[in-house]
Amino acid sequence: MAVKKQFASFQEMLSESEVPILVDFYANWCGPCRLMAKILEEVNAEMRQRLKVVKIDSEAYPHLAEQYQINALPTLLLFKHGQVVDRIEGVMQARQLIQRLQAFV
Repeated sequence: MAVKKQFASFQEMLSESEVPILVDFYANWCGPCRLMAKILEEVNAEMRQRLKVVKIDSEAYPHLAEQYQINALPTLLLFKHGQVVDRIEGVMQARQLIQRLQAFV
């Protein structure tokens, strides 16, 4: 499961992380987003020591969705040292996603 933690700002969360952060931009009404939630649980279980998984409701935080040009859901952004290093739109199977993330962790 993704970690639930409060931060003063999104940038603070990114800058304080010692490991890459995979951000899942989703919406509650989005069917593919619900599929991706289960997949991300698998990814988190396998990569927990090398990666953080964070979920952001794009409707609750429209300014972040706009800032990162989230036009499709789900969209995953991988941040490393506060910068976006990879972007994935749509559903991807856990094994494929883990293989793709290996290059960055």
